[in-house]
Amino acid sequence: MKKVLWIILGCTIASIGVLILRHSHVVTGGTAGLSLSLSYALPLSFAVIFFLINIPFYLFSFFQMGWKFTATTIGSVSLLSLLTSLDHLLPSFTLPSLMGAVTGGLIAGLGLSILFMNGASLGGANILALFAQRKFGWDPGKVNFSFDFLVVLSSMYSIGISKGIFSVISIAITGFVISYFKQKIALHNQPTSASVTQPLDNALSK
Repeated sequence: MKKVLWIILGCTIASIGVLILRHSHVVTGGTAGLSLSLSYALPLSFAVIFFLINIPFYLFSFFQMGWKFTATTIGSVSLLSLLTSLDHLLPSFTLPSLMGAVTGGLIAGLGLSILFMNGASLGGANILALFAQRKFGWDPGKVNFSFDFLVVLSSMYSIGISKGIFSVISIAITGFVISYFKQKIALHNQPTSASVTQPLDNALSK
């Protein structure tokens, strides 16, 4: 129950970061950033796009990270989709891009770090970053930033170069926050045997 509450808290914090970025017209990285970018161009909500775009990554997660990690990730993605879908209940407002990039990046990074430390993620690049940390010992913050940077580059056509620069600032801050907690994340992201395909039962029980 304690771990579930931490995951709910992580999703809530991350959703606040996403909403700040959205109202600043700044995108973040990973599937969340890609979904934000597509939500500007398509007649679909962020919540719907975000949920659908993560489906292919669930299969990878199941076979490489285990069923328990995959289940908590699906739950986290679903919860974030639900929380961000409540955006229409908020009054309309716009935040300065720089302030939104810094604040949103910090908050999103904190939310992601909490999820990582409790055996969950928000899908997409998050799964790949944790997999790379388990298998190769790579810094999940740097790996996440690399994927995020590609997403931001691909989204510049819809948000413009200036917004793209603010987006790079945002993902750099998010990556820095995750890197700051990389040791604690690693403690809860250890394989239970030589095979990386086994579930994270031991790590999740710590």
